[in-house]
Amino acid sequence: MLCDKKVIIWDLDNTLYRITPEIADTLDETMAIALIEDLNVPLSLEKCKELVKQSYKIYRDGGEYFYQNYGIKPKDLSFYYNKRNPVHLIDPYLGLAEKLKKIGLEQYIFTASNRETTIRILKHIGLYDMFCDRFYSVEDFGVYKKNENAHVYRKYCEKIGFKPEDCIFVDDSYSNLEFAKEAGMTTVRIYYQNNSAGDKPYIDMAFKGVEACIEALSCATQQAS
Repeated sequence: MLCDKKVIIWDLDNTLYRITPEIADTLDETMAIALIEDLNVPLSLEKCKELVKQSYKIYRDGGEYFYQNYGIKPKDLSFYYNKRNPVHLIDPYLGLAEKLKKIGLEQYIFTASNRETTIRILKHIGLYDMFCDRFYSVEDFGVYKKNENAHVYRKYCEKIGFKPEDCIFVDDSYSNLEFAKEAGMTTVRIYYQNNSAGDKPYIDMAFKGVEACIEALSCATQQAS
């Protein structure tokens, strides 16, 4: 399943670095602050943060509740949220670039973060030199989510010059993998505790943590060569 592939497309957030529960809580609060202070949502911080968390649980998107109920535009929330994103809290994986380079395939990143924030993150986690001209944001394709339809994955493949069937897509979010699979990609899920999406038919493989995933991909490509 892996030996005939030509390219790996990595998600960034919670895949090439870990969003711990503590960071996740801070990100929820960051979104709530952006909604209240930048976009004038008339809620207390406590209530807004609670709704962000509920929105993510229901829609796999912390902003969806506010798009539907407060008329917030995804483009605006993305701008203000990413502007406030506390990148400095990320604890990078040691030696990750060297481990990734052992995989004998082309590698790209596809992220829901905007370009400015992606650059900040890549520099912070030591991957900017490797991916400086090999990353794309959903915003580059005129959307703000990866879990709405398969079209954006097909457009991504066109952008990098590969067929979906040539690609492995790696993401922690199973809702993103559903549409990557529909587009024709091989799908790999990263998880950290229990594999809660083990029953999803559109997930081809799953690994506990990115390092286990990298090891498996490295072994597969070395055997193929």
